[in-house]
Amino acid sequence: MTESEYFGTSGIRGHVGSKVDAELALAVGRAVAAETDRVVVGRDTRTSGPMLVSALTAGLIECGTDVVDVGVASTPTIARGVAVQDADAGIAVTASHNPPQDNGLKLWQPSGQAFDQPRQDRLEDRLRAADFDRKSWDCLGTRSSWTRAQASHVEAIAEAVEPCESLSVVVDIGNGAGGVSVEALQEIGCSVETLNAQPDGRFPGRPSEPTAENCATLAATVAGSDADLGIAHDGDADRMMAVTDDGEFVPGDVLLALFAREAVGPGDRVAVPVDTSLLVADTLEAVGAEVVLTRVGDVFVAERTTEEGVVFGGEPSGAWIFPENTLCPDGPLAAAKLVEFVAERGSLAEEVESIKRYPTRRTTLEVTEKTTVMEQITTAVQTEYDAVDTLDGVRVDLGDAWFLVRASGTQPLIRVTAEAREPQRADAVFETARELVERHAETH
Repeated sequence: MTESEYFGTSGIRGHVGSKVDAELALAVGRAVAAETDRVVVGRDTRTSGPMLVSALTAGLIECGTDVVDVGVASTPTIARGVAVQDADAGIAVTASHNPPQDNGLKLWQPSGQAFDQPRQDRLEDRLRAADFDRKSWDCLGTRSSWTRAQASHVEAIAEAVEPCESLSVVVDIGNGAGGVSVEALQEIGCSVETLNAQPDGRFPGRPSEPTAENCATLAATVAGSDADLGIAHDGDADRMMAVTDDGEFVPGDVLLALFAREAVGPGDRVAVPVDTSLLVADTLEAVGAEVVLTRVGDVFVAERTTEEGVVFGGEPSGAWIFPENTLCPDGPLAAAKLVEFVAERGSLAEEVESIKRYPTRRTTLEVTEKTTVMEQITTAVQTEYDAVDTLDGVRVDLGDAWFLVRASGTQPLIRVTAEAREPQRADAVFETARELVERHAETH
């Protein structure tokens, strides 16, 4: 697949002042206006956000599109707001879990799903050609504010879950835009304690990405209190990760397995990206359900959840999609769903313990001609192995193990992942995959 000049796996993203600047935001606004009359716009807490929102809004208005500005808001708040406001699209100015020097734009359809490939392609064509339709002074768009965006999101979450009045939750907002989670959990009756709750786009409390290392304070806080669980978000709160009642950070694949097992019935399917652990498929097989693989990226997971029989979608990175509610990865909704799960099942630690984990091996190799190398690897793998999936990179299913070779979308890198049910088998499969990449990279 051709690498996009603008889009990665989740919108447009990069360093402010180089890849992402006011000129780009202005152009995106002009390009989006070609297919829209009304657009919802908001941002996370990054210091570059106001500048980019101003430029983006100018481009939309200049080309005749009305802007509904929600101010600082989580990305799922913005995505959900598109339908509520009867708009044609939504744009969140955010770099999600990236560091503070980055920013970007995520674009949303009325369904809550991110812009799909055809929409991305049309937008990219207009950006390359500078194909904009600027309007005269009397045909410009307007700008209005919507101050109830977060309240609307809270109401939707409260309607989607049962009250959980007996639970105590610690929420680490990470200085981002995820305060909606606190309001939603309080609305359904939880006792909530917060960490890093002050919005600050420099992310002084912890790095934005909610990894185990970055959530160490959350884990210690939960372990040292009587809280039932901990919740952590990234900068725009599209991701949600969790900590058990005894202070263990829940790995993404395990959390995915728990959400999926709770969502399915016999014969149902769950959409997961190609780099998802075997433990998810094994967990679902035990209850008569199965996984369906997608490309990496929430837009691709969301697309599969629109198919009949696909009842849930998720990525181990912390993006959870409940298609009955919305097609955007909604971290605050996922937090409420997890709280509901704990209220019904009891200790989260015990539920996590019920999921068997498998050894996974990963590395990243720098490769100058990654496209050519990936083409050669694909040909070699298809010749040597039977169960080969080229949906996103090259994934080989070995039954008791698998390996994935996948090029980075933005850097001269090839990522290698291997997993098996036994450690020695995982080591052997990983070495096979790594040597495969190194062998072909040496010729370029």
